[in-house]
Amino acid sequence: MGSTKFGNFDEFCRDTTLPVCNLLSRTDNQQGPWEGCELRGIPLSDDRQLGNLGSILLCGIAIILTLLMLLRSERKRAAVGRREMQAFLLGYILVSICEIFSVGDFPLDPSVRLAFSAIHIGAIAATTWILFLNGIVGYQLMDDGTPLSLGLLFGSALLFLIGVGYIALDTGFSFTGYWDSSYDLSNRNIALYVLYLLIPLLWIVLFFVLETVLVLRVLGETRPMMYLVGAAIAFAAGQVFNFVVSPYICNGTSGAIDGALFETLFTLVSVVLVWVFWSSITEDDWPMDTTTPYP
Repeated sequence: MGSTKFGNFDEFCRDTTLPVCNLLSRTDNQQGPWEGCELRGIPLSDDRQLGNLGSILLCGIAIILTLLMLLRSERKRAAVGRREMQAFLLGYILVSICEIFSVGDFPLDPSVRLAFSAIHIGAIAATTWILFLNGIVGYQLMDDGTPLSLGLLFGSALLFLIGVGYIALDTGFSFTGYWDSSYDLSNRNIALYVLYLLIPLLWIVLFFVLETVLVLRVLGETRPMMYLVGAAIAFAAGQVFNFVVSPYICNGTSGAIDGALFETLFTLVSVVLVWVFWSSITEDDWPMDTTTPYP
């Protein structure tokens, strides 16, 4: 394991802005031994700065749009997986709120930034798990929206939120000292590497696979695939900007912005398209019973 980059965050933190980098820095921010392009943002008084303003504003827009989708979902009373989709949207709102204070470079108390970063990472794990469960709901293996179904969904998501969040908190605050070695190059933390980067990606891929099979093989439809494919492309584009293009953006703008801005934008587009996809394969209301005469 000594020669592999598996579990290392130094190159990721060098090239872009991630919540996990706050936890791995001895100064509890995006500055660490990985160096790289420094995100300068907007200068404030007393040598303070406000970085990633674009991401902060986009997160605000994301919260508003997601609230509107939540309200619109409430009107789709006959829709399969309505409550499950609303749970996913609530998770995305939590992710967006945390992103404002973890990816957004506010002049915060370090402990506050660490707490938001840890919750952000736990929320990503829980929300992507809920998305995966949304992919299963359409197969009607269990009645959706029932107390049992929702109990299993929220209970398992809460386990992800608390479990992953605790590991992130322990890394940042060094409760036990177990993860202290991840503060030094190459900033290896295999637990967070798997739970923050790999497992959420697996849930997302499985969701797209399950929904593709559902639409093409079970429902026999093709039109909804436009939204699903669009969501997949938008999500992939966001990851490319965040992990590949980001250092070029940061260096090209002298640290004004980096790829995190575009990752936030394309993730929002992907979530909206996922909701539109779900809406396109569900009913808005219960069908009228034409055999029963009105009084």
